[in-house]
Amino acid sequence: MNLDDPRARRSRARMRTAILELAAAKDPATITMSEVARHAGLNRATVYQHFPDVDALVTDAMEEAVAHVVRAAATCPLDAPGDEAPRPLDALFQHIARNAAIYRRMLGTQGSPLFCARMRERLTAELTASFREGRRPAGFDDVPETVHAAYLAGALLGVIASWVSEETPATAEETSLAFWRMLRR
Repeated sequence: MNLDDPRARRSRARMRTAILELAAAKDPATITMSEVARHAGLNRATVYQHFPDVDALVTDAMEEAVAHVVRAAATCPLDAPGDEAPRPLDALFQHIARNAAIYRRMLGTQGSPLFCARMRERLTAELTASFREGRRPAGFDDVPETVHAAYLAGALLGVIASWVSEETPATAEETSLAFWRMLRR
């Protein structure tokens, strides 16, 4: 299969849309490949040609979400003043608010361990790279860059998971600022 073929790209796009819509509505562990195929308007064999299982499809579909979180975290000026959250952090929490159902499913207690691990690893790697490029806040020279990056990645994912799981969550702006203030201390 040639992934550059326009038909393959269209099929994969339909599968990604289908899995995200299904995962926003129900537990991803209960979704079958047959269900994805029906929802995407494809046959099951086509779905299996592209992805071995639902977890792989969900992870692929969430790649843009992972990239969005990673970009926001890596571009956030960690030495900015503490009275206003930096724009990338605000944009990140706005994105999560708009897609809360899928983040709730993916990061919640019944979520995808593969997705959580992938997001944490990517965040840690991007933050480490950012620190090595000189974008690390002052005062942490005694902490290895990878440990500092892993700490921040874990904190961010923990806040996101908790926030999207709340019955009546704070606004994106309030959560962004609260996270920023905790991060600054």
